[in-house]
Formats: sequence, C-alpha cells, structure tokens
Amino acid sequence: MKKLMTLFALSLLAFVLVACGGGDSNETEQNGENESASESEGGEKVIRAGIGLNQNHPQYKGLLKFKEIVEEETGGEITVETYHSGQLGDDRTMTEALQLGTQEVTIPSTAPIANFVPEFSVFDIPFLLPSEEVADEVLAGDVAQDLLAKLEEKDLVGLSYWENGFRDLTNSERPVETLEDFDGLKIRTMENDLHLEAFKALGANPTPMAFTELFTAMQQGTVDGQENPYATIYLENFYEVQDYVSDTHHVYSPFVFLMSKQFYDGLTEEQQEIVRSAAEEAGEHQIKLNREANAEYLQNLQDEGMEFSEISDEERQKMVDTVQPVIEDFKDDIGPEVVDGIMEAVENAQGE
Repeated sequence: MKKLMTLFALSLLAFVLVACGGGDSNETEQNGENESASESEGGEKVIRAGIGLNQNHPQYKGLLKFKEIVEEETGGEITVETYHSGQLGDDRTMTEALQLGTQEVTIPSTAPIANFVPEFSVFDIPFLLPSEEVADEVLAGDVAQDLLAKLEEKDLVGLSYWENGFRDLTNSERPVETLEDFDGLKIRTMENDLHLEAFKALGANPTPMAFTELFTAMQQGTVDGQENPYATIYLENFYEVQDYVSDTHHVYSPFVFLMSKQFYDGLTEEQQEIVRSAAEEAGEHQIKLNREANAEYLQNLQDEGMEFSEISDEERQKMVDTVQPVIEDFKDDIGPEVVDGIMEAVENAQGE
C-alpha cells in the first residue's frame, strides 16, 4: 500500500511538472510569432545598415558613429549591424529591401533615389551647387527638407543628408580638359536619366551600371571611365585601372540616410528621436571627415600615377552652357516648383 501511494505521488508530481513546462513552451511559441524580423530573441531591435562603399570610406566611418550613438543612447535596446562594400546589394536593391522591411538602413546618393521619388533628380542638375558652403545652406533649407518628407510616400524615412561630394571624371583613354575631350568616351553613370542625358550632351557615351560591377568593367574595357568623388576613386582603387582624373566638379552629390518606414514606425517616440538625432550627428561627423580627406585623396591619386587635369573657368562655362537644354527638358519631370525652389535657394546662399 505504501509503495502504491509513493508511485501515485511521483506520477502526480511528474504530471504537474510536464504541464507547467508545456505552458512555458506554448507562451514562448506565441511570443515568437509576434516578434518582427528586426527583433532578436531577447526583444531588442536590430538595424541592418548596408552601404555600397568600402570600410575605409568616410561614409562607413559615419555609419560606425551612428551605431555607437544609437547603441549607447538606447542602452542596448537597439543594436546596429553594419555592412559595407555592397554586401547586402547595390543601392537600388537595398532601398527596395527597406521598402519591404527586410533591411532597416542604407545611405545612397540622391541619383538612385530619383528612381523612387523623381524630385530628387534636382540634385543631379549639372553644375547646380558651386561650393560646399552653398550645398550646406541649400540642404538645410525648406525645399531640400520637404524632399526628405516625400520619401514616406514610398515607405522610406529620410533622416538626414550626408555628403558624397563633388563628382569628378576619370578615364583610361586621355586627359579631359575641354568640352571636346568628352567626345566618344564610354562613361559609367548611375541609373539616372538626367545623368545619362547630360553626358550625352557633353559628347560622351554614358553606360549605366551597378557600382559593384564598375571596377571589373573598367578593368575589362567595357567602359573607359566613371565619375565619382575623390574619396571613392581612391578608396575603391580605381587608380589601378584608370590613368586620368579631371576636376570636372559637374555634380555635388549628397547621400541620404534612409530608414525603412516599417521599422521606424515600430519604434517608440523616444527611439525615433534617438535614431533621427544619431543620423544627423553621425552625418556631421561624416561630412567633416570627407572634406578633410579630399585634398589628401587627390594627392594620393597622383602619387599612384594618375594624371590630373584642372578644368579652366572658360571650359567649365562651355560645359555649363552645353547642358542647359537638358535641364530645361527635365524641368517638368523633376517638378518646376522644386527646380525653381532649389535654384532660388542657391542664389540666396551665394548672396549671403
């Protein structure tokens, strides 16, 4: 009898333990179903931030600054994973991933963003911004900030402007010092209609392609050259496959710090303020680094054997005049109010 009672007690205890364990398992499973793709098992949110440039570029250093600020300010509630060198795809692929909510952050130039919000093509108007100081003033102004707000219609959140910088021309065929020197050059451009038509007007043969394919294309002679800021030209080792660099300064190119709207909307108001403030602070850091390094990068390119050509004011004006019809052709596509607003902002900034 005593043995029977003991066996009954042990069986009852085992049943209770199994039942309790089963309850925890069900609760965990239900909680797991409610976790977003951007949350770890511990509940903290994860930002996967990818860029196309490599780990030595000021843009990536700015991204590391963003990571530092966000993780510190949120006490680990949000962690930031950083990916460089196109590890998550090219600009367009990553931007589409933000729209789908499968990636949280990327920082493309304005040119590929124009595929989603055409008004961003205003920054691709050739020779629009004459200096960094004017660019700073314009990007902080109402027209540029209103463009960031338009991104929400495309399931994107524009948190701040960073700096890619003045785009300059390199090639492996000949020095480019005059308008006529563009003639027939096969130049890789971004997938942006305004860029394509501007280079056609200058006499070049523009070829759009993903940045991740560019080095090989130049190496194999698929294209003769490309156009990017000095930092990109040097840090991507383009001097290995390019012989000539010219200070065409044909476009001042901002970066835009983009976040997935799906992810942003899932943050608390406090977390939203933290990521927005972090993007702005990290952007100031990135711009400072970028400008400090520009002269050094140009000298490095010459030290690596590239021949540098300086464009005279007279020749630059010829280039400006040549692309004016293209600007008029695209004005309606971009939006007349946006174009006029930016140009007025440029005039005001120059007059200060």
